[in-house]
Amino acid sequence: MAPSPRVIALIAIILLSSGLLVGQALSDPGDPAVGNSTEAYPGHTLITFQAEGWFGNNNGYAAVVSPDGDVVWKWGPPDSRVFDAEHLRNGNILASVAVVVPASDCPAEYTGRDVCVHNRVVEVDWETKEVVWEYDWYDAFPTHHEVHDADRLPNGETAIVDMGNDRAFTVNQAGDITWQWNATEHISEGTEFWEEHVPEGKEDEFRREGPESDWTHMNDIDQLDNGNFLLSIRNFDVTLEVNRAGDIVEVYGSPADHSVMNEQHNPNYLERHDTLLIADSENNRVVEIDAQSEEIIWQYDTLPSESPYEPKALQWTRDVDRLPNGNTLITDSRRFRVFEVNPNGSVVWMFDTQEELGVRGIVYEADRIHLSGEYLPEEPENVPSGRDLESQRRGALAGVLGTVDSWLGFVLPPWMGLGGLLLALVDLGAIGALAVELRRDGI
Repeated sequence: MAPSPRVIALIAIILLSSGLLVGQALSDPGDPAVGNSTEAYPGHTLITFQAEGWFGNNNGYAAVVSPDGDVVWKWGPPDSRVFDAEHLRNGNILASVAVVVPASDCPAEYTGRDVCVHNRVVEVDWETKEVVWEYDWYDAFPTHHEVHDADRLPNGETAIVDMGNDRAFTVNQAGDITWQWNATEHISEGTEFWEEHVPEGKEDEFRREGPESDWTHMNDIDQLDNGNFLLSIRNFDVTLEVNRAGDIVEVYGSPADHSVMNEQHNPNYLERHDTLLIADSENNRVVEIDAQSEEIIWQYDTLPSESPYEPKALQWTRDVDRLPNGNTLITDSRRFRVFEVNPNGSVVWMFDTQEELGVRGIVYEADRIHLSGEYLPEEPENVPSGRDLESQRRGALAGVLGTVDSWLGFVLPPWMGLGGLLLALVDLGAIGALAVELRRDGI
């Protein structure tokens, strides 16, 4: 019996979809580190990895990547998650590291838990990779109690945010605390901040549920030129400027208002322009806002691309730096990549961990650094404003598809993505339909 037209059509669909899948799997992704010497800002890139693979992994590290995508330096202790890292003027690396510790090695106060976390702020010698300075403490949980940021100050002290204890502080080289700011004293219920900024009817979202709750998720500290500190209070969707007396002198953003910040990371105050450059994490974008009006003056949330298989929409951005030539370096955590765009929004350099390392690296932060010659600060000051740059915005559907595609990245092969999944579903559906038709036709 000759096959029916429907059987022939199904066979054609199977052959086409299978061929496209094979072609996608075998296609050369190209050079994962792409660059243009006339447009990419010169230097290597310091990248931190919270983990490779799933979020629960504790295999993070700090790495320095050359313009061509070669890993030329790497450091990370076992069972670690590495968050902030900074290239110091002496050539060493300052890193914020959370080490997951078995119960047997935890302090007595954490007896009964399976694990605890050993938070370490370390200065690592560039040549020997030995730890030459350290400040550390233990906390209850490896998740939401890690140290996310530490900065070396001009006076030699180190500024640190302690997420688990909702505090920011500075220590000298001897390890003595020289300044401390506790969120419970300044933004909790009953404070002036609470009365002025927490919206009526939203109070329950911002009440502290106990010392081990993830109340503030404080994740960044920067010292400003006036000596004050800029603090990112992620779970309140605000960035605060506090002075040495502990007073809150500026509030950027508003609790529960996600139009400007939605669980942000690494805000950077561009003082000469009076703007803030922010990794607006849960809005899956990076933005620059006017510090006075909080108007968004520049936004980047998708990559221009002609390929239907190349992930475009940004997903869970956690760091953004403006470079002296007007380019912007962006950490795209749930896309497992770091990339640099020029003032008109075109990508001029990219490091894709799936393509270069063969694993999905949960990147946290990235800085452009110079291994020799003029020192480049972690957050350069003499940089252009976003007012002169071209924004790149996606549509609503692209955002939804981008979110789905990024989460699929944890369970699908790196080459597959949303497009490959749709092809596979078409292929499987056609195979199932063909089996039914063949049985019906008695073939």
